[in-house]
Amino acid sequence: MEGRDSSHATLASQPNARVVLDVGGKLFETTVATLQSGGPDSLLAALCLRANPDSDEEPSPVFIDRDPEIFSTLLSLLRSGRLPSSVLSRFSNQDLLEEALYYGVEARLRLALSPPPLVGFDATLVATLRPASDAFPTALSAGSEDGSVWIAHGGQISAYDWSLAHTGTVRTHLDEITALQRVWPEVAAAGSLDSPGLHFYDVSGGRHVGSVHWSDPGDHRVYKARVTAIAAGWSGPDDPVYAAFECPHPENCILAVDPATLLLTATIGRQSGSAAKAAAPGRLVHVRERGLVFAAAVSAGAFGYAGYMRLWDPRSGEAVWETNEPGAGSSSRRFGDSFADADVDREGSAIYKVCWRSGDVAVADMRRLGEDPWVYLEERSAAAGMRSAGEGANSVLRCYKNQVFVGREAGLEVWSRIMDKEGGRRRSERETEAAVCENAFRRIFVDKEEDARRGLIKAMEGGGDRLFLSREGVEGVEVWESSDLSRAISLV
Repeated sequence: MEGRDSSHATLASQPNARVVLDVGGKLFETTVATLQSGGPDSLLAALCLRANPDSDEEPSPVFIDRDPEIFSTLLSLLRSGRLPSSVLSRFSNQDLLEEALYYGVEARLRLALSPPPLVGFDATLVATLRPASDAFPTALSAGSEDGSVWIAHGGQISAYDWSLAHTGTVRTHLDEITALQRVWPEVAAAGSLDSPGLHFYDVSGGRHVGSVHWSDPGDHRVYKARVTAIAAGWSGPDDPVYAAFECPHPENCILAVDPATLLLTATIGRQSGSAAKAAAPGRLVHVRERGLVFAAAVSAGAFGYAGYMRLWDPRSGEAVWETNEPGAGSSSRRFGDSFADADVDREGSAIYKVCWRSGDVAVADMRRLGEDPWVYLEERSAAAGMRSAGEGANSVLRCYKNQVFVGREAGLEVWSRIMDKEGGRRRSERETEAAVCENAFRRIFVDKEEDARRGLIKAMEGGGDRLFLSREGVEGVEVWESSDLSRAISLV
């Protein structure tokens, strides 16, 4: 026994030793190093101990009763770190994942299947996720790290994992979900403009976890409050869920909820809702880096758009900054050109907006907020013949990975900060502040004109290295990724 253990250790320490495997009746010859590249805990690494360690004899095949064609693909992955180009046309991601799980090399497969870093100007449509029933999306929630997405449709929530495989659908008691956020890895917070309350569902388990309602026994106006927006994305046990509630009156406020106990921890910004500057927020962002909550509301009417943006300190319940549009703080040239949508770039500490009349995009540095902090972006080296961006009515703006994506009638465009020409490095924080003032951005359309004709973009979320978007009156959710060529491209 002692000699045998020594032989096993000797083989494991010989990376160039030959190993022969018989997978489903087909022989494969490889090396110990290749099998061990799957990880020390993988089945393939363990097989090295079962192979014949005597180099003077022909290696004895180790039999594995699995699919030889898929094993050939996984072996190629271990050898080169990449999947053969023809693989995805022959096997589904699910088939590959099942075999990778068996062999214990799912981490290597996941890395190979993951898209390259999302670069907006190089993004292309790679898939459309269509739920099996009621496939018109009403809300989206993307996983911030792994590229997964949850889709609300017809009162249901369908989950798609990192490989875009459908992992399950939970039916809620709501007729239409209009606000959706991931709270825990498997728990969603959902709200509807048609039904009161904030509701939590275990998507993987298919069950209702609980509900939160806004009530005030001392005020009869507070009843049947609906949820208009949710800010979540769990990062720690003390990270609350923020939800904007609106009563039929329409009294409204923002509630902070402990996701572990579903108890209310704070009431923020209660207002009457009698005017545009007091309407319930339609957009909430938890700016964790600064301990603030961003809230924005937009109203559209016969005379254009109006709305407000506010930064709330949830600890004090006070607004630390706000702007109302149209307002006296705007320059005369911009008066009446209120924002149609706005979002926060948490990485760049900036607020972006798109104006409804001109379609212009503006940025405000969160370190220099004041009465009129907006700097309007101008194109640098705009390409000749580039199609016009058009107006900003019905636009959707989202910030993701230091890029600003704007969906409008003319199509999907991206604004990117221009990188330093010396070595392609990103600017420091001080240089970034200066870049905002210098309008050091570039605009490029992500899609083609025929893509824009499929329908107006209704919702847009970034997750992992993917961009997910849905269109008005169109079934399914589009998935956009960058090509492998984008790894070698930088903005200059």
